[in-house]
Amino acid sequence: MKYVLVIADGSADDPIPALDGLTPLQYANTPVLDKLAGSGELGTAKTIPDGMQAGSDTAILSILGMDPCVYFAGRAPLEAAATGINLSPGDIAYRCNMLSIEDADIPFEEKKILSHSAGAIDGESSDKLIADLFSTPGFKETAEKAGIKIYPGSSFRHIAVQANISFASCVLTAPHDHLDEPLGKFLPYGSENAEVLKSLIKQSHEILNNHPINEQRRLKGKLPANCIWFWAEGTAVKLPDFAERYGKTGAVISAVPLCQGIGVLVGLEKIHVEGATGELNTNYEGKADAAVNTLDKHDFVIVHVEAPDECTHNGDLEGKLQAIEWIDSRVLSVMLEKLKKKNVDYRMLVISDHRTLTSTRGHDSGLVPYVLYDSRFDAKTGMSFSEAEAESRKTTVPGTGLMDLLFKE
Repeated sequence: MKYVLVIADGSADDPIPALDGLTPLQYANTPVLDKLAGSGELGTAKTIPDGMQAGSDTAILSILGMDPCVYFAGRAPLEAAATGINLSPGDIAYRCNMLSIEDADIPFEEKKILSHSAGAIDGESSDKLIADLFSTPGFKETAEKAGIKIYPGSSFRHIAVQANISFASCVLTAPHDHLDEPLGKFLPYGSENAEVLKSLIKQSHEILNNHPINEQRRLKGKLPANCIWFWAEGTAVKLPDFAERYGKTGAVISAVPLCQGIGVLVGLEKIHVEGATGELNTNYEGKADAAVNTLDKHDFVIVHVEAPDECTHNGDLEGKLQAIEWIDSRVLSVMLEKLKKKNVDYRMLVISDHRTLTSTRGHDSGLVPYVLYDSRFDAKTGMSFSEAEAESRKTTVPGTGLMDLLFKE
């Protein structure tokens, strides 16, 4: 028996007036998802514990059976693990985003955050900008005095590590939760170290705003990567071994360091797929092929697709619909066909880790739909895959119980 977990990141949503009151999952053309729902077990899951911030960090920990209230120590350390960054005692890891903030001639604090990903900036440009920034006189000395070292991430996601520091009372904010809002009230505050981070953020805008790369981006109609942003702080974390707990070996396929890092920390193999980006234009078929091939040597595989979440943050409803449809036609369809040809029995869990709302372009902690399909049985429910259909089943499981459900015989 083989086991597959497919995470359609942020695909769950609320009803949208522009879609005639339907959610993207209801509106999109998803015949494979609907087939799985019509033959499998449909329900809802609570992946975000009460009182915790909604995000893939807490949600994916929960889905993999780890209570975020116990194991969550910050997002950045999970991402650091994906790239082999070793945190020493006393180190703090931060996510360091490349942001786009508006070009208006107004005070820095009044400028709005236009994009948390600098318009989905390409990795080469992002790495060059962050390297130039941290080597600029003045900025370089401030960062070094604060004990901050940068690790380029080849996307808008970089990791900064600060040595021998406490972030007690330091309040940092996720930029994707405050798009199109003035950034002033979301700058770091609460401690002396927060003032250092705030100073570096402000300096970064002064240095990056007229960088040649950004001038070229503007000429091409692209958003500039004209500011950095520290958030997702945390310390080193140790997670329980997946194979020891569930008796299954496994692998993780994702273009996102967070998902990769969680997988690495629980002992899953990280599988690289050429052309996987974490954006709408990614190698969907490559992920599907890699997942089925991985099952030749492992019992379990995670296939994580970030595109619906990123499209929602970018305010791209058409892109979100396209992402959902491509997950259906270019990931699930390909996987099911290949598994059928291999004549292997399998159980597949498909879930949205959290809701990402078109109305706010941010995350939400509401219940998410899941479908559990077993290739050996046809439950003949006649259901389709959506939030409303899942809620109608009146079956809600805690996120931490999903792996037990998947591996149950």
